[in-house]
Amino acid sequence: MISTFLVEIIMAGWIIWRYNLDKITRLVVLILVNLSVFQLAEFMVCEGALGLDSLQWARIGYVAITLLPPLGIHLGLRLSGQHNPFLLLVAYGTAAVFSFIFLFVGSGMQSQICLGNYVIFDIAPWAVWPYALYYFGWLLVGTVLALESAKVLKNKHQKSALRALAVGYSAFIIPSTFVAIIDPSSMAGIPSIMCGFAVLLAFILTFKVVPEYHHACRNKKLRLALQA
Repeated sequence: MISTFLVEIIMAGWIIWRYNLDKITRLVVLILVNLSVFQLAEFMVCEGALGLDSLQWARIGYVAITLLPPLGIHLGLRLSGQHNPFLLLVAYGTAAVFSFIFLFVGSGMQSQICLGNYVIFDIAPWAVWPYALYYFGWLLVGTVLALESAKVLKNKHQKSALRALAVGYSAFIIPSTFVAIIDPSSMAGIPSIMCGFAVLLAFILTFKVVPEYHHACRNKKLRLALQA
């Protein structure tokens, strides 16, 4: 957990140092920071530190991963040069609702268990299926959005960045689903398992999506469109 945290936070720092921060690189950095915060929260659930107990760290970790789907959709829209305020409002709005539940509703986050390979988070039973639909639904929307947008674009680097984003989604969704199928007992630890695989997304964002985006931005007119 600490190793993954360090890798992801170093990648965020690398992007800040290597590239100019603009609307797109800020979104990438936010995704990397939220991934790293979840890894740190997992470690702290097992250790307990910095004046917070394990349950409080579990709440922080769940809020961090709750923000990832709308951030990914926002990034996909930016990379494609599209503007869809309604979609973003709904995506961020649903994220805000679940974040409030996990942070402030007493039963929203009920308990957590530190196991050898992952952490089990026990959220309110009434929130399990709505949250699963929220999470996988928005991940699916983000993946489809990236792939469909790439089809109609002419700039090869812009297309490549969007396809890489879709691959990044798949890189942690598919392995996590496979683990759950072969070992149903791991279902309770899916958030932890998914974010373990999500380090692959971090690598793809850092070494494929952002460089391709900056190659695309060599065209001044396209750069202005993406940053509008």
